[in-house]
Amino acid sequence: MSASLIESLLAAVQDRPADVPLRLHLAELLIAAGRGPESIAHLATVLQQDPQNASAQGLMQSALGGPAPEPVTSRPEPGQAEPVQMDWKALEEQFADSVPPRYARAGDEPEPVVGEEDRAFDIEPSAVRLGDVGGMEDVKKRLEISFLAPMRNTKLRELYGKSLRGGLLLYGPPGCGKTFLARAVAGEMGAKFGTISLVDVLNMWIGESERNLHQIFETARRNAPCVLFLDEIDALGYKRSQMQSSSMRTLGNQLLAELDGMEGTNEGVFILAATNAPWDVDTALRRPGRLDRTVFVAPPDEPARMAILDYHLRQRPIANIDLRRLAGATAYFSGADLAHLCESAAEYAMHDSVTSGDIRMIEQRDFEKALTEIKASTNQWLMTARNVAMFANESGSYDELAKYLKANKLM
Repeated sequence: MSASLIESLLAAVQDRPADVPLRLHLAELLIAAGRGPESIAHLATVLQQDPQNASAQGLMQSALGGPAPEPVTSRPEPGQAEPVQMDWKALEEQFADSVPPRYARAGDEPEPVVGEEDRAFDIEPSAVRLGDVGGMEDVKKRLEISFLAPMRNTKLRELYGKSLRGGLLLYGPPGCGKTFLARAVAGEMGAKFGTISLVDVLNMWIGESERNLHQIFETARRNAPCVLFLDEIDALGYKRSQMQSSSMRTLGNQLLAELDGMEGTNEGVFILAATNAPWDVDTALRRPGRLDRTVFVAPPDEPARMAILDYHLRQRPIANIDLRRLAGATAYFSGADLAHLCESAAEYAMHDSVTSGDIRMIEQRDFEKALTEIKASTNQWLMTARNVAMFANESGSYDELAKYLKANKLM
């Protein structure tokens, strides 16, 4: 059975979760591929909507290791025996060890999994250090004051009453290294690192999303010191006053409770969050005691651009590359833009080598050609941010952004 076909159907089911025939087809392919346990969740979803679906019942029995019964398509003729009815309770007891705990019986709502506090969530050491981050000197200084210095000096921390609890919001244009910087903080502290995004939390069952979020925070607390990185915090903590979904408002309330440590201490859990749109983040998340410190992560300056270009060219064959000239020609390029620029220059050199039959190095001319096509992706973000800094900065939250825009004559 083609694994690629199954993966395509899995993606299709995510896009069309209510498509019963599609789920049944996927479940049938999974069973045929020897992946019966994976099909059980899909069959349970079908039976939740249609408990009498004969195809789903037959496939469920096959997934649990038994022979599939003949589907009942019509009522028996006079004189014929009544069709055998499935005893799902007996089937559950017979195959209890084969059924994933979350779907203990077809058609039931999910039950908590025993020991789910140890659910699969990536908490791992980070090998990145702040020295690996090009530029961002102001950001590094702020992180040193907020997190790193108190961590290294235990006695002074106790003397000044500095708690190891804390939250810091990183904001700026996409592709400028906010996630990489968060990993570097964890590596510098010798702490473990975990990332949360909306897809790690959301669940179709009522109350499960909040439970997932709580378990993630509990995992971080057990692994303290730990840096918990909330990626795209505007998705998890969007302004509740503008939300149409009551479930998302409830999830936002749960996030506030976790940041406050209502059900457990957050001592040793460092909360770093990142967003491209801080103006969309709920104000309650940014009050003192939660994500109370805000740091603007600007597009890399010229020295940082040189360091980024050097990093991406380190393993490539280059000749006569003027990094300073390239850095000067890439103002407002994000780190992702610079990586794309190096990739494009390498493509031009490789294509030339293939066409001519003579292998050559990546040269300055390849970058010049790439620069005619690749432009800074941060310009649109900076224009939006300019309007915010000019007309929505009464509280001074965006003073750092305004300072950057003025220094670069963008405001």
